[in-house]
Amino acid sequence: MALAPRTRPWHGIMVATALPLRDDHSVDHDAYAEHVAWLIANGCDGVVPNGSLGEYQTLTDEERAEVVRTAVEAAGDGARVMPGVSAYGSAQARRFADQAAEAGAGSVLLLPPNAYRADERAVLAHYAEVARCGLPVVAYNNPHDTRVDLTPALLARLHCEGGIVAVKEFSGDVRRAYELAELAPSLDLLAGADDVLLELAAAGAVGWIAGYPNALPATCATLYHAAVTRDLQTALPLYSSLHPLLRWDTRTEFVQAIKLSMDLAGRRGGPCRPPRLPLEAEQEAAVRAATEKALAAGHM
Repeated sequence: MALAPRTRPWHGIMVATALPLRDDHSVDHDAYAEHVAWLIANGCDGVVPNGSLGEYQTLTDEERAEVVRTAVEAAGDGARVMPGVSAYGSAQARRFADQAAEAGAGSVLLLPPNAYRADERAVLAHYAEVARCGLPVVAYNNPHDTRVDLTPALLARLHCEGGIVAVKEFSGDVRRAYELAELAPSLDLLAGADDVLLELAAAGAVGWIAGYPNALPATCATLYHAAVTRDLQTALPLYSSLHPLLRWDTRTEFVQAIKLSMDLAGRRGGPCRPPRLPLEAEQEAAVRAATEKALAAGHM
């Protein structure tokens, strides 16, 4: 089955990029630019800077703006860049979205308000404010961390009111995909967690905001294209073999795990900024074993 053409900037494999840091925890923009270009050259469609994997919570406003500019320049096409613009306040999120537009990005990714458990009225106002930046807004549903659940009914209302064009679905509840398709058939579904990619692709996802392509882009591209074309003969064994790694994308230590896998694959993962600490010995051994097994099998 032929792969449907990528018709929107948020379609395809959008890699939630890890951010290379020097040993003093300063941002290595040269390494980041090289990483962005390498991902696109190895089968990924675009990048998502300043997401959780990019440690956005630890960056200054100036660092966040520079990371976006670096990504746009390295990608060679702003449509391939979807900056995360999440912030505690709507005004601050709007400023980050305006900066993304000025840098030439093609879309933005936005969590709901997460400084408190916002009600539906606050969520609607938050997305409406950021949408005024003029760029397409992709909602990010992560009720595990934000304690604000973007239910299918709420997502349908957000889409109907012009606040969002797509959703990065990270709840882990694949059943929601079908309800969402019924309530908002024109809202694009994006797989938001690596370890439910196959299930959400079968349910109609048209994109994957992904973590593990940071270390294994070509293999993850093969998996994604097999999943969205329902080539189960290719997808199922590959998904099964990679799943011990993909599961780390939904664990608390996902940043450290993916950066370690990058180091093992010959990329620059490096340290994380505090308060994230290095993996404990047992965790490191598990990530190392799963990564080395994937590399030995030719998963690059």
